[in-house]
Amino acid sequence: VPNATMAVPIPEGSKTPYVFLGKSGLKVSNITLGTMTFGENQFGRPGNTDEAQSHEIINRYVEWGGNFLDTADVYGMGISESIVGRWLETQPRDKFVIATKCRFDVGTENNINNVGLSRRHITESIDRSLQRLHTDFVDLYQFVWAKVRYIGASNVTGWQLQKLVGIVDRLGLNPIVSLQQQYNLVIRESELESFQVCKNEGIGVLPWSPLKGGLLAGKVKRGQKPTEGRMSWVAADESKEMQSAPNWKKLDDKTFDLLEALEAIAKKHAKSVPQVAIRWLLQKDVVSSVIIGARTLAQLDDNMGANGWSLTLEE
Repeated sequence: VPNATMAVPIPEGSKTPYVFLGKSGLKVSNITLGTMTFGENQFGRPGNTDEAQSHEIINRYVEWGGNFLDTADVYGMGISESIVGRWLETQPRDKFVIATKCRFDVGTENNINNVGLSRRHITESIDRSLQRLHTDFVDLYQFVWAKVRYIGASNVTGWQLQKLVGIVDRLGLNPIVSLQQQYNLVIRESELESFQVCKNEGIGVLPWSPLKGGLLAGKVKRGQKPTEGRMSWVAADESKEMQSAPNWKKLDDKTFDLLEALEAIAKKHAKSVPQVAIRWLLQKDVVSSVIIGARTLAQLDDNMGANGWSLTLEE
């Protein structure tokens, strides 16, 4: 893998460790590189990353020891997969774990069957994803046969996950190995049911939005509206409701108490606030790998610095 940057040496002992994904035999780095920001701005979010910088970010992630890339056919309407695919075709395929997913309409034609989880849409979606990714198979497909090595679920409730596990078991299919779910210090509902199913069934959790769209990045202060970065965009429209970012009107004293506690813990360990937020997730026994997103090499390096140290039980 070519060096993306030589600006900052990776600290000794901080390279990402590898863990099993759930009860599968698949080993993945405990931090996953999410690629939603690669390509065009299809989600109305500022600051998406062009192909050259996307490849630099992947290369630097690999220098940290990362081997797990997460994408989806809907990210950039296929452009994210294509960016990953053009990078992947220059690499030894078996060194990397590639995860993608389907559900939404990615085509330009008005076709009622181009959305959902029907057999037709899944089979057509995986074929298109494989073409964009320049590979014969994906390692993990998150809502099927020789083109897919493992299957996982994404954004489901506890009862839905348990029902899915039962169907797979009854049909004698390969088990569900992962659950990709929004999980961070302010979004913890999945602990009540979904993660209990995961613990019982040996399903590895892949948390997404570990920094809650920038809320847990250390830049939001009590009584102050941010004027720069992604959170300034959220604060400017107080009524905005997004799955991966907070609603500014709903930030209460309890939330700001948490943010201030994060800052104090980060200062104690000489770490950044994002590193503390990600480290908290990494120490959860149900978590296999945390999905991060980075628009710059500096953001990537900071996030990867969540390894190589620990929080205390009290923290």
